Amino acid sequence: MQRTSTEGPDYFHKVVDCQWACPAHTPVPEYIRLIAEGRYSDAYMVNWKSNVFPGILGRTCDRPCEPACRRGRVEDEPVAICRLKRVAADNKGDIAGMMPAPMAVSNGKRIALVGAGPASLTVARDLAPLGYELTLFDGETKSGGMIRSQIPRFRLPEEVIDEEVGYITGLGMEVRLGERIDSLKALLAEGYDAIFVGSGAPRGRDLDLPGRQEAAANIHIGIDWLSNVSFEHVDKIGKRVIVLGGGNTAMDCCRTSRRLGGEDVKVIVRSGFEEMKASPWEKEDAIHEDIPILNYLVPKAFTHEEGKLTGVTFAKVRPEFDDKGRRRLVPSGEPDQHFECDDVLIAVGQENAFPWIERDIGVEFDEWGMPKVDAVTFQSTAPTVFFGGDAAFGPKNIIWAVAHGHDAAISIDKHCKGEDVAVRPAPMTTLVSQKMGIHEWSYDNDPANDGRYKVPLRGKAEALKDVRLEVELGFAREMAYRETQRCLNCDVQTVFAEAACIECDACVDICPMDCITFTQNGEEPDLRTRLTAPSLNLAQDLYVSDSLKTGRVMVKDEDVCLHCGLCAERCPTGAWDMQKFLIQMTHAGPACRDSHEKTRKAA
Repeated sequence: MQRTSTEGPDYFHKVVDCQWACPAHTPVPEYIRLIAEGRYSDAYMVNWKSNVFPGILGRTCDRPCEPACRRGRVEDEPVAICRLKRVAADNKGDIAGMMPAPMAVSNGKRIALVGAGPASLTVARDLAPLGYELTLFDGETKSGGMIRSQIPRFRLPEEVIDEEVGYITGLGMEVRLGERIDSLKALLAEGYDAIFVGSGAPRGRDLDLPGRQEAAANIHIGIDWLSNVSFEHVDKIGKRVIVLGGGNTAMDCCRTSRRLGGEDVKVIVRSGFEEMKASPWEKEDAIHEDIPILNYLVPKAFTHEEGKLTGVTFAKVRPEFDDKGRRRLVPSGEPDQHFECDDVLIAVGQENAFPWIERDIGVEFDEWGMPKVDAVTFQSTAPTVFFGGDAAFGPKNIIWAVAHGHDAAISIDKHCKGEDVAVRPAPMTTLVSQKMGIHEWSYDNDPANDGRYKVPLRGKAEALKDVRLEVELGFAREMAYRETQRCLNCDVQTVFAEAACIECDACVDICPMDCITFTQNGEEPDLRTRLTAPSLNLAQDLYVSDSLKTGRVMVKDEDVCLHCGLCAERCPTGAWDMQKFLIQMTHAGPACRDSHEKTRKAA
């Protein structure tokens, strides 16, 4: 293998698995250390710069960071990264002075943002301080998009939404709520320099089954029903409720139903329990609230009498796998099952709806009715129109919408400056030694052996009485501190200097995880078989040195390294050092100016 190149931004970034997995690349270990130090406001601002909605995401994020967490490779449970984010939000002080000030002078460019959800708000957050004149449109009377309309208040209190949306709208922009955009052509005619479409995936999928029309009064589309509950248009439901679907929306529907009068609430899914799209903790929360989840049942018909829904009939299926491991559902041969109910909530997916975008204005659509959007620049085939969030590539989640917003803001900024939107500058990175002495580091390199701490919950009887009463109580400061100590500081990198190495193998002897091997070089598949410890995670890179004096190379498997620093403490020549890696993701602004433009200005 060639010597590992650590000079670019990606190698050490990938070693910080949680940050690499986060679509917005939030510097997770950095803010966890700040929480441990009691610097909650600083931890909040680290989050705010990258993921924009720390208090919201600290309660609702899909947590792609946690399955990637290295702690989960050395024991059962990852660090509670998401809930620690909430700790920063709940305990911060007055951060008004830490927020960017609105640009006092306009740069003369006007941007329209369609939809006041997380993608559009992120674009606004990035562009407002740069002097852009922003106009934010939304058909609802309150901003926040799906954050406000589809996430129940018992998971996300309204005051948290108001606060964090307010930080963005307070940067200076025109907010036109209750004003739905019905024609993109008409909006283009208003002369905006760019338009960002962040209108979400506003349409829930329906089920065209026998009885659907006859019993329509008691069959509801899940996301529409949740929106009606959020905006207080709906405050009750029947005692017997069936929720169709296995995603997070279905979990929100069933738990909301329990709070609005549903006594017998069931979730019925066509797939197996493990295959459900809902996050594991969402399923756990539903089961905790006495909601059964029934699997491998496919709805066949809605039953009704005299126009009133009476129940749903299901076919029982089972999974069958072909010789390539592909699964399909086949009839089990068992009799159909019928479940009585008063109401049905359909939560089987969402899709985009663009009837308001004319097909003669330069925005091309694919065969599925989705706009053709560049996956890097988020620019459509109409150069002034950009998409992001669910409107760009279909339903995902808040953190993906935020990431889209950051990237789209870069493109809009470059487009308005007359630059190539495809030229994307690399992130800024730094590596700083943490050495304070032979056996002392500026970070705590002794992680706790504690298991993952559980977030306290409100009592079930009390929680089920009020649809707006938050269930999770969050970590208290002391418990949050204990959870922070489980972090392995993966951003404090083990950096190796070949020239200083005398090949004494002291680092090999002391490494508690057997991560380090000195051996003859070879091709990667062969080299992985000759490491001190089995190299099981092929997705994790090997850190390979240049040839040493004996002709051997140092190979470090990054997979289960604890970043404890023992190798650097033991090394008699300082060939190993612990260096904190910090990556600053590229956001819209001066850092994105083309190099020739920077040179021209400097001259």
